[in-house]
Amino acid sequence: MTTDPNQHEVTRAFYEANAKRYFNSTVHLNMTMLYTAFLAYMPTYASILDAGCGSGRDSFYFASRGYQVTAFDYSPSMVKLASGLIGQNVLQLLFQEMDFDNQFNGVWACSSLIHLDLDELKEVISKLSRAMVVDGVMYASFKYGSGQFERNGIRYYQLDEDGAEELIGLHPELNVIRIWKTSDLRPDRSDEKWLNLLVRKTGQTQQA
Repeated sequence: MTTDPNQHEVTRAFYEANAKRYFNSTVHLNMTMLYTAFLAYMPTYASILDAGCGSGRDSFYFASRGYQVTAFDYSPSMVKLASGLIGQNVLQLLFQEMDFDNQFNGVWACSSLIHLDLDELKEVISKLSRAMVVDGVMYASFKYGSGQFERNGIRYYQLDEDGAEELIGLHPELNVIRIWKTSDLRPDRSDEKWLNLLVRKTGQTQQA
């Protein structure tokens, strides 16, 4: 469900037009602190779903450390760039097209859910939860705040601590492990804040 059926195509067109610039501005960011927080919950050789992988930076890191990675993105250009970086095929999928079931120890959704409105987020979180095994852990990050704003014609949906708690509360099989705030790692965006969220799946989910 979406409040604007055309918004996904508008967003994809933006990333298609700016794929190389986005790749170059994000692929070398040092994400070590976030990786450490997430991987602390992953067993050896864990299977990880990189949901909305963008440049492939995070999948490359996980794969280089022996984790089994499945990655997808909706932009064909980003899929091509990420595939080249990771050295494996990246799937081209819209979040709503996911059909994974009880498959992954972890889900990594780093700044990839930010273009979904709250109704869509409820649906997509259900699908991501369904993709995980019981005791699986998901990391997600959102621009910090509440409500939505627009930049370059693209909509961004923000979450603060209360919004995150409310969103996860809609999914009784998920329990919050940790919520914390960080600054954007890009030098020209250091004044922007991000909400980071770790949740654990504690029971079986119903099909989304």
